Amino acid sequence: MAGTITTSSGSFTVDVAGPADGPVVILLHGFPESRHCWRHQVPALGAAGYRAVAPDQRGYSPGARPDPTNLTAYGIGRLVADAVELADTAGPHGHPVPGRRFHVVGHDWGGQVAWAVADRHPDRVASLTVLSRPHPAAFRQAWTDDADGQRHRSRHHRSFHDPATGALLLDDGARRLRRSLADQGVGAAAIDDYVSVLGEPAAIEAALAWYRSAGALTSTEVDTITTPTLYIWGEEDSSVGATAAKGTAAHVTGPYQFVALPGVGHFSTDDAPERITELLLDHLAQHPAGPDDGAAGRGSS
Repeated sequence: MAGTITTSSGSFTVDVAGPADGPVVILLHGFPESRHCWRHQVPALGAAGYRAVAPDQRGYSPGARPDPTNLTAYGIGRLVADAVELADTAGPHGHPVPGRRFHVVGHDWGGQVAWAVADRHPDRVASLTVLSRPHPAAFRQAWTDDADGQRHRSRHHRSFHDPATGALLLDDGARRLRRSLADQGVGAAAIDDYVSVLGEPAAIEAALAWYRSAGALTSTEVDTITTPTLYIWGEEDSSVGATAAKGTAAHVTGPYQFVALPGVGHFSTDDAPERITELLLDHLAQHPAGPDDGAAGRGSS
């Protein structure tokens, strides 16, 4: 069910399912997506007893869109704080419950944020699930060594720093943005959903501000992760090579599961939604957030 959650940073557009007092699962989308990338997972999690919350993140939500020329407002610290505050505010009647443990799930840029949430708030995160985006240290090593062409895979990021990029992506009914998604196997209905959020200049410029604020691709610092972690990578991912994906294991000391999906590309929730849901529900059940979470997880498997 679509709605809004208001935090100190503004009003976030969200898709929500599940009981208001259920264990919270925050699902963070990447670029060029929106909350709609979790269209299959949110209702499944809700049916399993979780409080599933998929926001259009900072800049994607009209009600939480700082000036995109103010790059400080799009720094990783702000994005992490948004995720934690959304988890705190996701319960009954929107009353904040600071300190509650929660599960965090992220794809692509949302995965980068999810790694940082688990790093900076290990006491808060019951489990971490990341799709595509490797641990930042593993990505940095793969970028440096470039054994499987990671720099070439990430070449598009450079163009995102060009001030003309946003207008080019939206020109002619967002033709370039649509083609980029279609070329990676994303279906027409999903593309329409993503463009419904990003298809206006204010939104696309805010989304690109994430990249501009981050600066160099390898600049985000995340320490070794102790949180129970599920890392899912599609073997046909055009953005992330095997070196970075397989190297992620060296940067997680907590319980760790790596799943490589044959024939699946970068947009795994579009390519293999049932498999992603199955893996996610199993992971959450194994690593409950609190006394009530175990019952929810066991009921889903």
